[in-house]
Parts: sequence; structure tokens; C-alpha cells
Amino acid sequence: MGKVLVLLVLGIYGYGVWKLWTGFNRTNFSRSLPNRMYLSLLWPVLIVANKSYRKNFTKALKGR
Repeated sequence: MGKVLVLLVLGIYGYGVWKLWTGFNRTNFSRSLPNRMYLSLLWPVLIVANKSYRKNFTKALKGR
């Protein structure tokens, strides 16, 4: 059961990284590669801590 939970969490994390990476051009973030990597890898923390990031993350996911 523990391994399944770990795989599920890693899958959700990876999905979030991939969706932000592919939808990054729809956001208001600076288009630099280091910024893109930083914001993609730290998405779970930033979603909790930053309202503006949540709005941009939603734009990346939904294409708005």
C-alpha cells in the first residue's frame, strides 16, 4: 500500500511539472529557462503559498 501511495504522489507531482512546463507560455511568468525550471519543480509549495502563482498555474493547465 505504501509503494502505491508513493507512486501516486510522484505521478501527481510529475503531471503538475509536465503541465506547467508545456503551458508555461500561457502564464505571466518571465520566459527564462531557470525561471521555468524553478517554477515547474516547486509548484506544490508555490500553489499553497502564493495566490498569483495559483492563478497562473490554472492558466497553464486550462489554457486560459
